[in-house]
Amino acid sequence: MTASVGSIYVRRCAFVRATPTRVWREFTSFDRISAWLGSGHTLHALEPRLGGEFDGSVEIDGTRHHFRGTVLGVEAERELTLSSNWDGDLAWPVPTFWTFRLTPLYDGTLVELFHHGFERLGADVAAAIEGYEQGWTNRHLVALRAIVETD
Repeated sequence: MTASVGSIYVRRCAFVRATPTRVWREFTSFDRISAWLGSGHTLHALEPRLGGEFDGSVEIDGTRHHFRGTVLGVEAERELTLSSNWDGDLAWPVPTFWTFRLTPLYDGTLVELFHHGFERLGADVAAAIEGYEQGWTNRHLVALRAIVETD
């Protein structure tokens, strides 16, 4: 089942010269996922199974902030979707979503990361989307590509 990405989202992507089957191996355990997704922030937990726990943190202006959620969808070799919301003062009224999508392309795989669901935040959407557009680089997917292509 493919996640529905709403109208307001942040998208980052990378082309990886490997099959979706090979790329997906890096989504199969916490250790493998944290090797690339833990770049730029700290990944404390991510159980890549339906209903699995997701827990991360990032330092913002010298203070560590946690974000947490649940794995909402897993389609092996194709897609992983999870919910995400901040703890404490940064918490939104509803979570947003992260979807990692793998699509066969040419002799490799297009790996896309969508942070979506911002339209659910109502009037807070402008600040939220702008902050993510400015702060979220492609470093995670570049790290994933480096792991896969040097293996």
